[in-house]
Amino acid sequence: MTSRGGRRHFQILAGMAAIGWLLVAQSPGVQADTSVYVPGEELPGGKATSRRSAKNANAFSHASGNISFEREFEFKIGNGIFRKLWVSAPASTNSSDGLGPLYNARACQRCHLKDGRGHPPESPSDNAVSMLLRIGIPASDDAPPVTPDPVYGGQIQDFAIQGHKPEARIELDYQEFAVELSGGETVMLRRPKLKLAELAYGAMHPQARLSARIANQMIGLGLLEAISASDIVANADPEDADGDGISGRSNMVINLEAGMTEPGRFGWKAGQPTVRQQSAAAFSGDMGLSTSLMKPGAGDCTKPQAACLAAMSGADPAKGNVEVPDEMLDLVAFYARNLAVPKRSNAQSDQVLAGKALFAAVGCAACHVPSFKTMDSRDVAPEQRAQTIWPYTDLLLHDMGDGLADGLPEGQALGREWRTAPLWGIGSTKTVSGHTQFLHDGRARNLTEAILWHGGEAQTSRDAFAAMTPKERADLIAFVNSL
Repeated sequence: MTSRGGRRHFQILAGMAAIGWLLVAQSPGVQADTSVYVPGEELPGGKATSRRSAKNANAFSHASGNISFEREFEFKIGNGIFRKLWVSAPASTNSSDGLGPLYNARACQRCHLKDGRGHPPESPSDNAVSMLLRIGIPASDDAPPVTPDPVYGGQIQDFAIQGHKPEARIELDYQEFAVELSGGETVMLRRPKLKLAELAYGAMHPQARLSARIANQMIGLGLLEAISASDIVANADPEDADGDGISGRSNMVINLEAGMTEPGRFGWKAGQPTVRQQSAAAFSGDMGLSTSLMKPGAGDCTKPQAACLAAMSGADPAKGNVEVPDEMLDLVAFYARNLAVPKRSNAQSDQVLAGKALFAAVGCAACHVPSFKTMDSRDVAPEQRAQTIWPYTDLLLHDMGDGLADGLPEGQALGREWRTAPLWGIGSTKTVSGHTQFLHDGRARNLTEAILWHGGEAQTSRDAFAAMTPKERADLIAFVNSL
């Protein structure tokens, strides 16, 4: 990848007819003729693309297409640990105890069902098992650093083991409003309203802020990890030096194993740099399980939660005094790295190619960068090494405007900033997860709503989408669904 200064960028001129798109500049991630199929793009993960069907609920649960027989066995063991139900300590199964005492789920699979996307609670009686609530106190406005809530820590745990109380019950309501599109169409958007009920440990800090986060899909993580840091940073333009209105920047976070800062890649605000560290953070925050990277056995419990801190731990010397030993953590990370991206559908259809041209023409590809080449290095696993991939993300932070702002920073990310979400596999969301709820809190019920929530750096692209003819919008949506 070259610098963003040489990027092809397309813009729509206000008031022009639908056919009057203007080619302005060129982006290294976008092919020269955006209406033409590029050989290989139907395999978004390169040779690691899944060899299995993308038309059933297991589409996100297959191993890298180029994995060896021996390494696929490790993948299956990792899957078993990913699906394992943890229990409280002490237990007769000491390889599975140590849950909580406060937690969000008993297994990785409970949040990432079928390795797919989570969703917000469907009703007041529904639990929030695939959506969690971050909590914190920003230094000022929406700027870092963030201090955990003195009582509830950095994350609300809405489940607890026997003898302990869940921190709170998450209540979610929506306020709907209409958005008019060209061609006489009206779309209803819904704005979420979060509330915590039944606070079990006293009041939150008055300046604490909440942010709902649904579980991300799990595919392609190892390939994203295999993109060189220099290629990610090369796309950054924090001061908008090229004047295209896009100011992406990396969330530089600490790699706990390397002892250095590097670009974050994973999570809604790119808060984790590696798959292994992301896995350890989930074990700790979501399940209260300690690892060699994150050792507190009580997870996110705080000093005022004395009973939680005093509860029995599942750690023992045979496991390295942690509840999830390195062997288990490594197998889970191996599994996560090798969850394959499904093959694209209809990549050469006329409608998809028309939508592909529109996607670039209105500037979507400026952030959703189509393609990268992963590192050709022995430090990269063979499945992910030297692959041409099509994730449609730059892995950078972008200001998405007031509408999506949660006011809760993470690392260097501001409350208005979010990582560009990878789009590969998005068309299989309904098949795998049984819904089409998008964005960080699942407020968008379909792709059209998700696009219309874009603001900030994406406002021009969002407005161009709204100004399209109904057919053009359908073409663009067909292209995104083909990914």
